[in-house]
Amino acid sequence: MNLLLFIITQVQSPVTNIYAIITPFALGFMMLEIGLAWYYKRDIISFQESIANFGTALGNQTTNVLVAAGVYVVYGYLWEHFRLIDNLPMNWFTYLLLFLGVDFIFYWVHRWGHHINIMWAAHSPHHSAEEMNFFVALRASVTQRLFSFFFFFPLTIIGFKPTDIYMITGIHLFQAFLHHTELIKKLWWGIEAIFTTPSHHRVHHGVNFRYLDKNFGEFLIIWDKLFGTFEEESEKVIYGMYSHPQSWNPININFHYYKILWKDAVDAPYFWDKIRLWFMPLGWRPRGLAPKPMLVETTLDNQVKFQTTMFPQTKPYLIIHAVLGILLMMMVIKSNSVWGIQERWIGAFLLWYQIINWSGILESKSWLFISELIRIPLTLGCVLWFSTLDFPLNIGLISVAILSILWTIKFFRIPSNDLIIG
Repeated sequence: MNLLLFIITQVQSPVTNIYAIITPFALGFMMLEIGLAWYYKRDIISFQESIANFGTALGNQTTNVLVAAGVYVVYGYLWEHFRLIDNLPMNWFTYLLLFLGVDFIFYWVHRWGHHINIMWAAHSPHHSAEEMNFFVALRASVTQRLFSFFFFFPLTIIGFKPTDIYMITGIHLFQAFLHHTELIKKLWWGIEAIFTTPSHHRVHHGVNFRYLDKNFGEFLIIWDKLFGTFEEESEKVIYGMYSHPQSWNPININFHYYKILWKDAVDAPYFWDKIRLWFMPLGWRPRGLAPKPMLVETTLDNQVKFQTTMFPQTKPYLIIHAVLGILLMMMVIKSNSVWGIQERWIGAFLLWYQIINWSGILESKSWLFISELIRIPLTLGCVLWFSTLDFPLNIGLISVAILSILWTIKFFRIPSNDLIIG
C-alpha cells in the first residue's frame, strides 16, 4: 500500500510518464529474482530470451508516450463533454474503485485478446516467451497498450479524469508484473481464492491443453471464477505459444501474428473474408483456404525451446549495452528529460536500432557487423549533441563507444569458428 501511495503522489501532471516512475521498481525486482534464482540454483532465466524480452520492453516503452498523448486527447474530449459526474473527488476509495474498474475491463480485453484474431496479434508477443520470470513480464507488444485503451473510455464517461486513468492502468500493469515468476509457489488459500497469484498466472501462460484460455484476471481472480475461465495449477506448466516467431528480433516478436493474418488475407479468394478474417475467432479460416492442421499438445517430452547460435563474448557486451539502453530509454520517456520532442523521436529510433542489433548479435547475423559499427558512433554523437553532460560522463561514454567498436571488430564478424549456443 505504501508503494502504491508513493507512486500516486509522484504523478502530479498530465505530462508525467508513470512508466518512468515504475521502471526502477521493476528493475529492482528483476535483480532480486536473478539473485534468488542463482542462490537456490533454479534454472528459470535464460540469457537469450531475457535479453530479447528486455530489449522488446525498452522499445515498447517509447510507444507508451504516444498512447499517453492519445489518451489525454481522446479521453479528455470524452471527459469534457460526456462525463456523468462532475468534480469526482479522488481519494483512497475512488482510486480503489477506479483500480477495480480498470481490472474488470481489462479482464474482458484480455479474454478477447485470446479469442479475436487482431487482438491476439496484439497480445501474442507476450505469450511467445517460453519461460516464466520477471523478464517475461516485460515482453509486451507495441500494439497491446493501444488496443487496451480502446476499451477504458467508459471510465471517462463516469467522471474519472484521463490522467488518473492512465496512472492507474500503469499501476495495474505493474502489479501484474509481479505475477510472472516461478519462485513463488501457492500462497495462503484466502489470497489464492480472491486475487490473481503467480500460480494462477502461470496457468494463463500454459500451452497445456487444460490451461489454454484460462485465468485472464490481472488483480482479482474472482472474474475468472464468475465467468467460467478459472483453472487451478495442477500439473507442470509448459510455457509458450503454438506459433512461435522463432526470432529474437523485436520487430518479428511484435508483428509475427499480424504477418500470419496478412498472408491469409492476401490468399483469401473472397474480399469479404479478407476483411472479416481480422475480427473472427482464432482458428477461423477464409473460404478456399486449407484448414489449420490439428494441434499436437506441447509437453515436457516434445517441447523444443527456441535457441540460437550467438557470437562469442556476447554476454558481457549485451549486459553493458542493456544498462546503456535503460539510460537512453529514460531520456526518451521521462517527463523532465532535457531532450525536446525532436530529440525524443530520434532517441526512440536509436533505441529501436539498438535492440534490433541485439537480435543480430544473439542470432549471429552477417549484417550485424556493419550495422553495429554504424549504430555506435551515431548514437554517441546524438547523445552528446542532445545532452549537456559533465566532462567525466562525456569521456566515459566516448570510452565505452570505442571499446564497443573494438569489441565488434574482434568478435562480431562472420565467419567465426567460435560461435556458441546459450
